[in-house]
Amino acid sequence: MLANYLIGLREGLEASLVVCILVAYLVKTDNRSKLPPIWLGVGIAVGLSLAVGAVLQFGSSQLTFEAQEALGGALSIVAVGLVTWMVFWMRRTARHLKAELQGKLNEALAIGTGALVATAFLAVGREGLETALFIWSAVQSTGDGAQPVLGAALGLLSAVTLGWLFYRGALRINLAKFFTWTGALLVVVAAGVLAYGIHDLQEAGLLPGLDDRLFDISATIPPDSWYGTLLKGIFNFQPNPSVLQATAWALYLAPVLYWFLRPQPAKEAPAPA
Repeated sequence: MLANYLIGLREGLEASLVVCILVAYLVKTDNRSKLPPIWLGVGIAVGLSLAVGAVLQFGSSQLTFEAQEALGGALSIVAVGLVTWMVFWMRRTARHLKAELQGKLNEALAIGTGALVATAFLAVGREGLETALFIWSAVQSTGDGAQPVLGAALGLLSAVTLGWLFYRGALRINLAKFFTWTGALLVVVAAGVLAYGIHDLQEAGLLPGLDDRLFDISATIPPDSWYGTLLKGIFNFQPNPSVLQATAWALYLAPVLYWFLRPQPAKEAPAPA
């Protein structure tokens, strides 16, 4: 529940900030009449994201066990790749996001209503599709559909509330630090989802080494204990991982976390004209 709350909060807040920037810019430029197309684009993006989540959940349940494991493993790895790209992209472009969105909105205003709908749809839809895929993978990895979904829903609700408070000017936080630390936590969660994806592919027979265990501490940390459940829910911890699972987890987590948290070089100021 906690890990999926983080996913919903982190991803949802990005989408909320995008909507806030678009709406605030239209209001400040006396283009309130152009708000309905923006909300239409946002609504279509949300509906598409929900539809993708429903297709993943109910479509996969009609497959054989091997096909379910193969699909779950492949999509988990895809989700890890998308989220990794997203956290690095957000860290690199967050400071220029407002200017970039306003530039696209100016172009859309010049083209017409359809362009406004497309701008809002593309800006929010990307975040929504990433969120649907990553939450689905995280829910599958825990094996408990109720609490992870509730956690994700609460995270999204919190993100919408924070976005509204930002728009009203009632809340100010250091977004750079917020996205850095939540991004680092998402990298840890993604490492666990990657290990789960490898396990699924092993169970589907697409990867070898399912019974080649690196260690087994199930007696020390029982999977059904409260602390075993907590570790699994947050970090996707498994007390008896295969060698391939543990290797993939370590080879992903160490370099990605290092490159994400390392200080960014300061950009030189442009020379005066």
